[in-house]
Amino acid sequence: MLQIEKKKCFVELGKFLSQFSSNKNTKDETVIQNDLFFDDFVNLINLSQSHNGWFTPEHVHYAIESWAKALQEDNLNQWLKKYHFSEVKSKTVSLILAGNIPLVGFHDFLSVLITGHKVLVKTSSNDQHLIKFLANYLTAINPEIEDFITFTDGKLENFDAIIATGSNNTARYFEYYFKDKPSIIRKNRNSVAILTGNETREDLVKLGEDIFRYFGLGCRNVSKLFVPKNYDFQLFFESIYEFKDVIFYEKYSNNYDYNKAVFLMSNFKLLDNEFLTLKEDSSYASPISSIFFEYYDKIEEIKKKLVNDAEQIQCVVSSCYIENSIPFGQTQQPLLWDYADNLDTIEFLLSI
Repeated sequence: MLQIEKKKCFVELGKFLSQFSSNKNTKDETVIQNDLFFDDFVNLINLSQSHNGWFTPEHVHYAIESWAKALQEDNLNQWLKKYHFSEVKSKTVSLILAGNIPLVGFHDFLSVLITGHKVLVKTSSNDQHLIKFLANYLTAINPEIEDFITFTDGKLENFDAIIATGSNNTARYFEYYFKDKPSIIRKNRNSVAILTGNETREDLVKLGEDIFRYFGLGCRNVSKLFVPKNYDFQLFFESIYEFKDVIFYEKYSNNYDYNKAVFLMSNFKLLDNEFLTLKEDSSYASPISSIFFEYYDKIEEIKKKLVNDAEQIQCVVSSCYIENSIPFGQTQQPLLWDYADNLDTIEFLLSI
């Protein structure tokens, strides 16, 4: 199956996904296979929270809307134009997917197929349904692609390379178990924001999006703030008040109560607004409903720290000059060429 044909399939998938939004699902009669898939996808979106309590319809719709934009033909062309696919020999690439946010493994799935390889997918128990539904849609619009997609619940066998995502502990297992295969092994990473004290209210509202989208469960969610000495958090708290309704989600609320209690019993000093706690801590991985912060004297200190800790960091958010930093509010809107861990997945897949 030619790469151009697969690309057309993903463009059609993007058109299908563009019908669904948190405001309204609008059926477009020109979309291929819509009669078979539209209503079922609406039902799946509505059922997602019963499959995974963190997958609210709002967050599932957000992920779907993001992929609808990404899969536009111009975006796919811009992403792929620097690569050469003519000498690819099709192999089988296994994926071990995470399940922390909706469709988190779809970029790897897309990358394997678009490079001409076959994909062998082991989904997370936390996100089993969405990616399988999209795979079924792809095979419905072009049955040839079915030969390139396999899902398995059992042991991974008969594959040539692997992309695996997990915790730092599972990554060590992956590195040992797959040591004889070409691999990308992804570990825990977190995202940080660097504040100067000159941010506007609008900046900090956008930062709230980086913190609270997907309840903070993604590696692109900001979990750590660097702030100047004597930083006044008042404007920060006033700005993120727009996200106060997060506390009404039971799973988030339970985490807030539990983590706050643990901090207080340990006599840690906290800043708290009744739906988010801030704790001074040098670590990057804060628990759900909490953000760590660290003071700095000079921005150069932070630049050095970010270089030294690069393997722990996914995104850096800032309005000041930090190399490769992302504007406030953009962490959960990566482009196709914004690779996880800064590892070019396409180059890896072309090299195997």
